[in-house]
Amino acid sequence: MKVKIINNSNYPVPAYATEQSAGMDLKASIEEPIVLEPLGRALIPTGLHIALPAGFEAQIRPRSGLAAKFGVTVLNTPGTIDADYRGEIKVILVNLSNTPFTVNPGERIAQMVVARYEQVQWELTDSLDSTERGDGGFGSTGRQ
Repeated sequence: MKVKIINNSNYPVPAYATEQSAGMDLKASIEEPIVLEPLGRALIPTGLHIALPAGFEAQIRPRSGLAAKFGVTVLNTPGTIDADYRGEIKVILVNLSNTPFTVNPGERIAQMVVARYEQVQWELTDSLDSTERGDGGFGSTGRQ
């Protein structure tokens, strides 16, 4: 699969950290630090524009270290970059902690996972097939 990346920032293009990594780290393409106050959010540019093949999406996900250590996460997780989008990828970060968090230039702020998807065609019906679970939801299968 070919993915075209145009990087208009001073940082290298995203790369996999290990041989079996699913996601590539995205970095903040900013000139000055951005302070996220408690419960504050900001749209952080990455400097990346991509062209994905039809049938693929790029999913933008939080970095576990930022979430666990600082309470900072991606607000619309996972964010979807469609194959026909050509604008800059930006990440909505939110600070869920009770202390300010500073996003520094070049800091790793999110992960991007490229995945294949399917589109469906709706077929209207008056009934659905039966399953063991039926219409049980929201905890109907228990906690254990």
